[in-house]
Amino acid sequence: MAKKKTASSSADSDGGQMLRQPAEVLFAEELEALRKEDKHDKPSGWSMSPRAVLKYICGGKCGKLEITPKYIGHDRLVEIAISTLVTDRALLLIGEPGTAKSWLSEHLTAAINGDSTKVVQGTAGTTEEQIRYTWNYAMLIASGPSNEALIKSPIFRAMQSGSIARFEEITRCASEVQDAMISLLSEKRISVPELATEVPAAKGFSIIATANTRDRGVNDMSAALKRRFNIVVLPTPKAIETEIEIVHKRVSELASGLDLQSEIPTQDAIEQVVTIFRELRSGQTLDGKAKIKSPSGVLSTAEAISLLANSMALAGNFGSGKVEANDLAAGLQGAVVKDEEKDHLVWQEYLKNVMKKRGSQWRALYNACVDHA
Repeated sequence: MAKKKTASSSADSDGGQMLRQPAEVLFAEELEALRKEDKHDKPSGWSMSPRAVLKYICGGKCGKLEITPKYIGHDRLVEIAISTLVTDRALLLIGEPGTAKSWLSEHLTAAINGDSTKVVQGTAGTTEEQIRYTWNYAMLIASGPSNEALIKSPIFRAMQSGSIARFEEITRCASEVQDAMISLLSEKRISVPELATEVPAAKGFSIIATANTRDRGVNDMSAALKRRFNIVVLPTPKAIETEIEIVHKRVSELASGLDLQSEIPTQDAIEQVVTIFRELRSGQTLDGKAKIKSPSGVLSTAEAISLLANSMALAGNFGSGKVEANDLAAGLQGAVVKDEEKDHLVWQEYLKNVMKKRGSQWRALYNACVDHA
């Protein structure tokens, strides 16, 4: 007789097949260790105390287990974010693309609730129903409005369970859709007129929203909605060493999760990519001696991580298994040149006026970039 598969073994099996595991699955061991060691008071609806959440996000020791830092930057910003969620205020994370807004919001909800999957993804096509609720129309036509026919949004489910919902890229939504959040955040209840009822939020409910500074002017948040949030601005890494550390850490994690058949790029390769991105992003060389033109793209830390992971895929499948200059050059061309007419000239000038004049360490990458340009 075949052995019956348990729920836990099924979950383990399914988790191993996930292309991208949620934070609470990927870091389950760390979360469990922190919960067991946690001796501090926990707010209503939280699975661990604010101090334990901070240790999970910023790293530290939990007994013999090393807690890996999830966010490398200003610890004080993380403390402010966590403290906001203890109150009845919602949290808005603002920053340039690639400053780990979504990454931080996912890990905060994973630590606080053990579930980071209640997510509304803001787009130009997001509707008010996706924020509140909609209906199973077959059931609605057959038997009228009922609890069974109600399809609850992630925010609705978070209100009922007293947990945290995430609202990604809120400024991508139309203004009238954004404003549907005002009553939810003010009254802390959701009205369902068709059922003549209101659902109050349970203790522990909150929202973590993210907004991209590049989207300012697309659908600006109203002053009324902004007042419902505590705003934390996540800066780009100030020091190149910090950005290199972030990139190396995330590339290593991606390589493991995606089973990339290549060695991790060398420290020199990572430093070269980060240097190129920082210089083109800021419009000057790192030493401040030369001004350069910036391309139309963002060239964020997240894009540097993606470029290096793609270079590993190239090296593993079509190269030597070791990331070389040719693998990096292919990714750099695509990352920098988003607008063929403008960005191609910017990239050519950077190669000629900056990279060509650097030492022998840069020669192989320069030659490979020229071949691809």
